[in-house]
Amino acid sequence: MSLSGSVSALHLNFQSNRMRMGNALAFKSGESMGNTLRVPLRKRSSKGACPLQVVCIDYPRPELENTVNFLEAASLSASFRSAPRPTKPLQIIVAGAGLAGLSTAKYLADAGHKPILLEARDVLGGKVAAWKDDDGDWYETGLHIFFGAYPNVQNLFGELGINDRLQWKEHSMIFAMPNKPGEFSRFDFPEVLPAPINGIWAILKNNEMLTWPEKVKFAIGLLPAMLGGQPYVEAQDGLSVKEWMEKQGVPDRVTEEVFIAMSKALNFINPDELSMQCILIALNRFLQEKHGSKMAFLDGNPPERLCMPIVNHIESLGGEVRLNSRIKKIELNDDGTVKSFLLNNGNTIEGDAYVIATPVDVFKLLLPEDWREISYFKKLEKLVGVPVINVHIWFDRKLKNTYDHLLFSRSPLLSVYADMSVTCKEYYNPNQSMLELVFAPAEEWIARSDSEIIDATMTELAKLFPDEISADQSKAKIIKYHIVKTPRSVYKTVPNCEPCRPLQRSPIQGFYLAGDYTKQKYLASMEGAVLSGKLCAQSIVQDYELLCSMGQRKLTGASIR
Repeated sequence: MSLSGSVSALHLNFQSNRMRMGNALAFKSGESMGNTLRVPLRKRSSKGACPLQVVCIDYPRPELENTVNFLEAASLSASFRSAPRPTKPLQIIVAGAGLAGLSTAKYLADAGHKPILLEARDVLGGKVAAWKDDDGDWYETGLHIFFGAYPNVQNLFGELGINDRLQWKEHSMIFAMPNKPGEFSRFDFPEVLPAPINGIWAILKNNEMLTWPEKVKFAIGLLPAMLGGQPYVEAQDGLSVKEWMEKQGVPDRVTEEVFIAMSKALNFINPDELSMQCILIALNRFLQEKHGSKMAFLDGNPPERLCMPIVNHIESLGGEVRLNSRIKKIELNDDGTVKSFLLNNGNTIEGDAYVIATPVDVFKLLLPEDWREISYFKKLEKLVGVPVINVHIWFDRKLKNTYDHLLFSRSPLLSVYADMSVTCKEYYNPNQSMLELVFAPAEEWIARSDSEIIDATMTELAKLFPDEISADQSKAKIIKYHIVKTPRSVYKTVPNCEPCRPLQRSPIQGFYLAGDYTKQKYLASMEGAVLSGKLCAQSIVQDYELLCSMGQRKLTGASIR
């Protein structure tokens, strides 16, 4: 993503290539493809016909600053700003302008170094990328939710001065009821109660999804996790959710009612595949922090509302961000260290240190042959991105059977969804709904046509909106839709992956990794990506003297030759 030079807001062009009925598998690993279709039956009413009047109900920002995890994240952020200023700032080449790469570059700049951030595409964000269509409407790579239990993300918003860009919703989790089409079941977390009592209360008060005997058996099953803490949680990596539930004597209906939806929301796969460690980490965060499970939506498109403030910050401190700068090859010195990054345009770029902050599948394609048998890199073979499809549908009317919140569909084909015309200020429309839906698991659907995906989605939506939507569009009609396919998204958190996740500092001097797949405690998430970037930057700052000496040896070698 780089035009050969640093990027300013005026030069960014967040447009996607518009394709019809293309094959997602033709895209390189880790990339997304956005397809669009306009249905010519009805003309969309002009947004200018009605003044923007936001009526969605947002809640005050919760008090997060006094939690242990928030303070720990704040301390790590402060360590970069307070670090001794380097006598010779390092030039660090960072590949990938998703949240991991942006975070790495941001904190390196805070520490006084000069990052050059390279992005292969013409849009910022990686897995939070978005594009604007010809009507001025945005469509995104995924449906992104910001939890109270995301301390590094929350610190990042505060450091950039953009806390007001998060639209906090009521502290609830809302599930559709498949056996009662059009109805929902809620888990409401009382604001007056501390954690974990507020979470326990929410579970006990919900009598629609689980019976009392099921709740009791589930609670008993969770006792080892509550008593054993983090060591116990990490030890469950070898079991799938389904296997763990069976081992603990938890009824199958608990998995069917709650954890199918939760597994798909966390990692886009079903409980028979997902590692139980992933579920326990989420439950631990949600139950141990009063506002941990409280959700917020970004108030607009991620490239402009989140990524650009990071870019502006990096550039204000002397760093650079370049779009359309795809790496073709990692070139090595005779000793196996990195000599340079060769770009697709034939240019090479050299630095004092190098960071790959792309998805793991992309990095594996770039991995030099000389490194492949090194254990650190060889273990990456087990880490594989999971396919996911994001669906956006604009309807000719305002749907009524929805909430100003994230909704768990509990559909076999859909994960979570939201009416973005209500939940997000920039996408607000008083006359027409725009549903954004995560289509998962997507393994069997990623290569199918858009029309097949839309037909399947509409069939599921007819169950969620029985009075308003029918599969044949005899009720609400589709004005247009966009589909974004990501053949390789976050790494698939299957059992026994944890030992394969690499530390940010590689065994190759001067070479580092960042990404949610690298070793950090928040797994495959936006929080994990941001934290991985901070840990990567921390490793580079700690290695300052070593990196300076490596640079001096290069100069000495060059002068001798």
